[in-house]
Amino acid sequence: MGQAQGASVSGACGPMARFGAEYAYDLLELSHSIEQVEAGGRWAVMIPYSGVPVFARFGAWEGQPRESTIGVWKGVNSSTWTSSMNNASYERAVERTRSAISRGEVYQANICRIRSNGFDPDNDIMALDALLAKGNPAPHSGGLRIPQEGIHIACASPELYLCRVGSTLISQPIKGTARTASGLLDKDRAENIMIVDLVRNDLSRSCAVGSVKAVDLLEVQEHPGLVHLVSTVQGEINPEIGWSQIVETSFPPGSITGAPKIAAMEIIKSLETEERGPYCGAFGWIDSDTHTANLAVAIRTFWLDGDQLKFGTGAGITWGSDPRTEWEETQLKARHLAKIAERDSIQVSQ
Repeated sequence: MGQAQGASVSGACGPMARFGAEYAYDLLELSHSIEQVEAGGRWAVMIPYSGVPVFARFGAWEGQPRESTIGVWKGVNSSTWTSSMNNASYERAVERTRSAISRGEVYQANICRIRSNGFDPDNDIMALDALLAKGNPAPHSGGLRIPQEGIHIACASPELYLCRVGSTLISQPIKGTARTASGLLDKDRAENIMIVDLVRNDLSRSCAVGSVKAVDLLEVQEHPGLVHLVSTVQGEINPEIGWSQIVETSFPPGSITGAPKIAAMEIIKSLETEERGPYCGAFGWIDSDTHTANLAVAIRTFWLDGDQLKFGTGAGITWGSDPRTEWEETQLKARHLAKIAERDSIQVSQ
């Protein structure tokens, strides 16, 4: 795709993005090819786990939202959430994953479910994004609204998929979740190290030989209502490698697939009953002029799909997993954010 159609649309219905403290306006170009990003400019990026990627080049990146460009969010009904897997079916999926592990087919796999709810058709996803930024501050949060592409995403991700600073490529996989640090188990630590090895292998396919290393392991990070174990892996990008190759060799992120990655993805395909869509994909921005980027793993993410608000939640399954505990982990990850989506933005702002 080339020049954006409808780029002159303004107000609360027009294209815009937020990443961290920056707001993007004046859509110049849309593309479904990451190769277009290499041509120059700063792009908002949405690469779904399943679906068509979208790259949007915006002309203005500003420190505050423009007046009247964010609408309202009327909270969804707390009693009408549905799930692609209920408690029993999710626990069966955990047991089937453990059986695959016992047969040596995989060491770990991330099994997810999609929660859905109806919403007011006048709701603006950027208003939900603003609610999330207040109620659940996250290091890699953002929102993206491109109506002509059907893109409406609000992300409160704590996890870094890829960050680029010059020639340095950084990833910070999360594995291990509990209510408090004392609740983290040996299983969580083993799972984190397993995924660190996978990420090191992924980055080594784009980076100079010997440059990829884990610089921090098993750091405990606190987030609203829970804690995570986070590790940091980084390497130096080979000069001839571009974004197309970087993403091709590292996507989907290892933390939301499993190890070995291809085998884990096959198990995911056989067990999950609804496609993930943007959930578990890559979400953020790339600036090819300054050789910088910040792409989150699109977890803790809401998106609009037809007349439904969607939200994904999952857990990493190992041989040591207890099905009931893994179900509770998916509940824990969803609980706080669902409450935010149930709020009314007008009431919150008063």
